[in-house]
Amino acid sequence: MRHIQFIALGSAIGTGLFYGSATAIQLAGPAVILAYLVAGAAVFMVMRALGELAVRHPVPGSFGQYADRYLGPFAGFVTGWTFVFEMVVVAIADVTAFGVYMGFWFPDTPRWIWVTAVILFIAAVNTRHVKVFGELEFWLSIVKVSAILAMVIGGVALLVMGVSLDAATPAGVQNLVDHGGFAPHGAAGVLAALSVVVFAFGGVETIGITAGEAQDPGRAIPRAVNAVPARILLFYVMTMVVIMSLVPWDRITGEASPFVEIFSTLGVPAAPAILNLVVITAAISAINADTFSAGRMLFGMAQQGRAPAVFASVSRGGVPWMAAVVMGLALAVGAVLNAVIPEDVFVVVASIATFATVWVWLMILLAHIAMRREVARRGLPASAFPVPLWPAASWAAVAFVLLVVGLLGWFSDTRVAMIVGLVWLVLLGAAYRLFLHGHGRSRPDLEEGAASSP
Repeated sequence: MRHIQFIALGSAIGTGLFYGSATAIQLAGPAVILAYLVAGAAVFMVMRALGELAVRHPVPGSFGQYADRYLGPFAGFVTGWTFVFEMVVVAIADVTAFGVYMGFWFPDTPRWIWVTAVILFIAAVNTRHVKVFGELEFWLSIVKVSAILAMVIGGVALLVMGVSLDAATPAGVQNLVDHGGFAPHGAAGVLAALSVVVFAFGGVETIGITAGEAQDPGRAIPRAVNAVPARILLFYVMTMVVIMSLVPWDRITGEASPFVEIFSTLGVPAAPAILNLVVITAAISAINADTFSAGRMLFGMAQQGRAPAVFASVSRGGVPWMAAVVMGLALAVGAVLNAVIPEDVFVVVASIATFATVWVWLMILLAHIAMRREVARRGLPASAFPVPLWPAASWAAVAFVLLVVGLLGWFSDTRVAMIVGLVWLVLLGAAYRLFLHGHGRSRPDLEEGAASSP
């Protein structure tokens, strides 16, 4: 079960926390804490909805098949491929970040060489037995989670001792309200930060991908679903509180990492080099988790006739090796982009992933609502892992996701994500109409797992 939890942590804790959080802070000020809390509540509902579906139907492909079964074949087709698209885009952003991080130690080496090296390494790991992947992901995640906890504990120690990272401003929680107020940019700033926050949380849904391979999904999935969102929310919220108490929010530009400043102030030798090792580990962990998840989704879709049959091929160890190889080839686009436009690729790629993330979350929520309605209509046994506060909380989460979609189109900085997302959906619609026939358009008859309450 520890592997399942750390797969989701691996995908959701990465560059979004270590570097991307500075952007969210600049948009909302200390009120970014509210954005993380609200988004975290919505993510918890998405995860509980996915958990209820996964315990009832522990199948490969997870939410792609759930959307297919309860919303229709077209919804399942679009959801599955959009998740693969999300994982590819996020992984390209992370391989790009990996190239940047390696430049800290090897500034004269072209970035694309490091990108190519990490792609080959990840492809090798993901063509081995799933236990190899899970064990690697566990230890990579341990490194970055330990670094976050060390930063939070160290930051709290500095606050207790009254040590400030900014010579002109005393450290303390008063910094959360003294520099223009708790919400210096008002509600508009919090709304603008939501899309950045959602991007940072993207990837927690990968827990559902493991349902088909968990030995005891009725036990493992609920425990993982309940633990992971709380841990991620704790990491993000506590990190934001500590950082903005030590450094006024308006002086956090992202040019210097608060992690480095905290470790340096604590007297940790070679703090920049240690942090660089941590963020490299975080990037590899995220790429590893994203590749695994995309490969398993392609495997499930191939079994349904929604993807080429070759993706259903498995090795002697039971690994869908072709899916992992193709994912590696897709990531090679990252190497090409880093060779052609090394300065702009990260911003361009990262801005697109949010649309795919919220689409997948929306399909999970709607599939769950449809499932609960069918259970009630047919008088089926109650779920063993029901969502709390049904149905009000589920519909509130749907409203939140739709709000984020609207915000993507409203703000000019994220409008490119909306445009690319809409073009992607149109292309998928055309592909569904032109290339899917027969079995590919039939709804799956999903197996029942722990469907009834004990």
